[in-house]
Amino acid sequence: MLSQRNLALGRRRSSIRELFEYGRRRKAEIGEENVFDFSIGNPSVPTPEHVGSVMRRLIDECDPVQLHGYTSAAGDAGVRAAVADNLNRRFGGSVSPDLIYMTCGAAASLTITLSAIMCEGDEVIVLTPCFPEYRVFIESAGGRVVEVPCDGDLQPDIGAMAAALTDRTKAVIINSPNNPTGAVYTRERLEGLAELLGSRKNPIYLISDEPYRELTYGEAEVPFVPSFYRRTVICYSFSKSLSLPGERIGYICVSPEMDEARDLFDAVCGAGRSLGFVCAPSLLQRTVAECLDDTADINVYRRNRDRLYTALTDMGYSAVHPDGAFYLFLKALEDDAVAFCERAKRYELLLVPSDDFGCRGYARVSYCVTPEQIERALPAFEALYNEYESEKTK
Repeated sequence: MLSQRNLALGRRRSSIRELFEYGRRRKAEIGEENVFDFSIGNPSVPTPEHVGSVMRRLIDECDPVQLHGYTSAAGDAGVRAAVADNLNRRFGGSVSPDLIYMTCGAAASLTITLSAIMCEGDEVIVLTPCFPEYRVFIESAGGRVVEVPCDGDLQPDIGAMAAALTDRTKAVIINSPNNPTGAVYTRERLEGLAELLGSRKNPIYLISDEPYRELTYGEAEVPFVPSFYRRTVICYSFSKSLSLPGERIGYICVSPEMDEARDLFDAVCGAGRSLGFVCAPSLLQRTVAECLDDTADINVYRRNRDRLYTALTDMGYSAVHPDGAFYLFLKALEDDAVAFCERAKRYELLLVPSDDFGCRGYARVSYCVTPEQIERALPAFEALYNEYESEKTK
């Protein structure tokens, strides 16, 4: 007998991945330039040249046995020290290298952290709209998902959060800049959330999922959450900031301010062991340690955002203006977002319906694409809009 849960997960990919695979097939049929794929958050700007030069130097100059050999289970000591030093220098913290655990990207960071803290029946609050795999990760760790919608400004709703907290609440996951909306949670709202969680008798962890931390536009600030909430665990990935999604490298940072920091880190190590997530890729560990101040050229994303948002709203669409990440949250032209995205396929537009993100009536548009794709896609968006408009007059 197989695990029926895992069999179901394997047979039905997430809506994002299903659409991505559909796009691959469709491109093979009619040509890549004729499919306007906005499905997946796959960075389109090149990896910084410094990353490539560091990697090449490491390969050319280092003893290959050491370079490609196992590191310590939690990661190379020098790499962990570099990450901690970088965080302390940038944010004025007191992070210890002994509380850094190198991982295979944000997904591994989240699954390890949840496995480390969860007991059967514990609840984890997620703020919707949210990344749909949170549910998979939480339930796999034995927890129960509690969805709390953000307010109309897509900020954490403190009142709704207060009503959702119970004695079973073990953690809250935040994701800012946010996937799928591009919203950046304000310091004021996050400090209000921290005050609420800190007032509870039962200890609650705040898991800050931060793969988009460096991708902000204008004056948007991404606060360092451990500076105002001591039971914070940061789950970070270099996938977006360095355009390295396929290399799967990131880290967990346990705030040193929490009383049980050492115990929690040991539980993280144990969870990594039980899940088989020990010793993140050694070459990538050593590469990112020398590139912690680098970021891919996000000006491309900023220009894509401005062009797409302006063009679509001029056509008549309504969308959330994103302050970070590389997603545009587009109001569907009918109540059923799934039906709207299916109709968009007629025009070769691949958009992700919002239902799996925990809300209805929107579509996520990943604008981490070439500017040329956006220009080619605009007539298709206009034709889709005009089709809906013409139906109103019938």
